[in-house]
Amino acid sequence: MPTYLDDKLLVKRALAGDEPAFNQFFEDNFSRLYRFVLPRLSEDPDAAREVVHLALSKGLRKLPTYRAEASLFTWLCVICRNEMSDWLRKNLRYRDHIVLTEDYPEIQAAVDSFNAPDSDDPENAYQRTEAARLIQVALDRLPPRYGNVLEWKYIEGYSIREIAVRMNISPQATQSVIARAKRAFQDIYASLGKPVLGEKTINGETI
Repeated sequence: MPTYLDDKLLVKRALAGDEPAFNQFFEDNFSRLYRFVLPRLSEDPDAAREVVHLALSKGLRKLPTYRAEASLFTWLCVICRNEMSDWLRKNLRYRDHIVLTEDYPEIQAAVDSFNAPDSDDPENAYQRTEAARLIQVALDRLPPRYGNVLEWKYIEGYSIREIAVRMNISPQATQSVIARAKRAFQDIYASLGKPVLGEKTINGETI
């Protein structure tokens, strides 16, 4: 059984009261858990933030039980699932709609091509839902730095300057990071999407 040594060390430092480790615990996991939760709560951002905060708080209390037999993120996802179930039972709110990440024209075009005139068509509904799920999976597979900048820009709506301040780099460097993150995202999405979604032609190119 693999042992996740980096995660184990981070937890050990956090339990010892190391403030940078404590901050890293939240910074590395909040955005990824948010993307994990959001599509499972009908794209409700307020609900997703609430659930993630609850899950991270519970995870922090349970850190002494972490044995590094799974990644820290996977371990937190289990806690998140329980918090989602509790939240849904308490709130009884679950809207059936999907909001896709903006500014990915080739992905948006692929998704739009699935929409049949009859919006109740089960096959098209499945394909659109699957496309949205794959977008979330692709974001989760990115390095945390890339996933964070894409979330800040396209989900939370931060400006380039605001992201630059958060990353402590110049706006020009921030634009470069975002461009690399988008390319990495598109590569991952393409590798995930073709077996499920099939090949689509956009602007004369096969994706």
